[in-house]
Amino acid sequence: MMGDRPSPPRAMSSTATTSPSVDKVDGFSRKSVRKAKQKRSQSSSQFRSQGKPIELTPLPLLKEVPAPEQPELFLKKLQQCCTVFDFMDTLSDLKMKEYKRSTLNELVDYVTVSRGYLTEQAYPEVVKMVSHNIFRTLPPSDSNEFDPEEDEPTLEASWPHLQLVYEFFIRFLESQEFQPSIAKKYIDQKFVLQLLDLFDSEDPRERDYLKTVLHRIYGKFLGLRAFIRKQINNIFLRFVYETEHFNGVAELLEILGSIINGFALPLKSEHKQFLVKVLIPLHTVRSLSLFHAQLAYCIVQFLEKDPTLTESVIRGLLKFWPKTCSQKEVMFLGELEEILDVIEPTQFVKIQEPLFKQISRCVSSPHFQVAERALYYWNNEYIMSLIEENSSVILPIMFASLYRISKEHWNPAIVALVYNVLKAFMEMNSTLFDELTATYKSDRQREKKKEKEREELWKKLEDLELKRGLKSDGIIPT
Repeated sequence: MMGDRPSPPRAMSSTATTSPSVDKVDGFSRKSVRKAKQKRSQSSSQFRSQGKPIELTPLPLLKEVPAPEQPELFLKKLQQCCTVFDFMDTLSDLKMKEYKRSTLNELVDYVTVSRGYLTEQAYPEVVKMVSHNIFRTLPPSDSNEFDPEEDEPTLEASWPHLQLVYEFFIRFLESQEFQPSIAKKYIDQKFVLQLLDLFDSEDPRERDYLKTVLHRIYGKFLGLRAFIRKQINNIFLRFVYETEHFNGVAELLEILGSIINGFALPLKSEHKQFLVKVLIPLHTVRSLSLFHAQLAYCIVQFLEKDPTLTESVIRGLLKFWPKTCSQKEVMFLGELEEILDVIEPTQFVKIQEPLFKQISRCVSSPHFQVAERALYYWNNEYIMSLIEENSSVILPIMFASLYRISKEHWNPAIVALVYNVLKAFMEMNSTLFDELTATYKSDRQREKKKEKEREELWKKLEDLELKRGLKSDGIIPT
């Protein structure tokens, strides 16, 4: 699983037949293949078709009616906006689509500046209108064909209306008149579950709005907080152990970053388990680069809250260290540096040996970017102070790799960095440095002597075999 990439789309057949008018590929015309790709990039969530043209009765503008009549007109406009149009048909209902768009714009402005509109009757109508527009079946995303790192995402065709609905809902949740005690009857667990499902949308614009909406709901509804955390936990577990496909991981991690920041101390066991059993295993998935920055931020937030978690986090990262993907190794090294930036000296002592054994392996990597990223640790003043305090443990672990690289590495930039590290170690503890140098040279001489003896032995065996062959052929007398 580590370092693998999603399978690319099936290659076009090189033996496809051609005709004078249209090339054929796997039984389909190239023209139709291009059309299918284009259709995918423009595809959208599917709504049930109404079958006949939709007609909405125009209503007066809210500002044109007396203030006492505005709440009732507001409800009527909400009910009108429950009507959903087919945006895949670009020619249908153009006039009504524009009318709904202008109505949504008016509603956004109205909830932003008006007072007294949020009657108790408005809450179910707002939630109903939002639900009708945003909750829908997302277009299928085949992970074997879609690579989120390289392919363009599917953009939502209904975005001209959808964006305004999200904007309206956010302004509604942020209104000074908003009362969670009334809204909780309608914004419930079922609503949250449907909202979380939408995070799988390929459209990054929608995921960005969803992130704000969920964050506002988490802040306003105390009774839903544990449920939201549990459902995000379930999404991540399914993502890691079953599907390895979910578009909104980065956005959910961003929300979690601020949630973790607000955790009370001491941390509950539920939160610690989430760190060890969910966040750490998230490092194993193929698409780590899409959300690694947000994941690393969450990890660091946990460690700043409770430094005693440092050992289990670093040992977890070492356990899942990528063996065959240099790109992921560079990410792991970057995250480790962020952790070491906030580590307490007492925690550093607990993990220094396994940690620097791994760093030593990275420094010895034939991939120069991995080696370079590991050697950059010695440019970090705080890490350098930790290394200096524990040089008697760390220097023996690192010395052999560094000395060998200084003599043998193919990349001059790496050699230069290694010389700087060796110089720093020599200044930290010159006595130990000299002892390790002498031991290393002595060991190398023994190795060379053994190697020479092996070569001589092999030569003797080859000569002996040659003589036997000549004798059996009668070239030399027995």
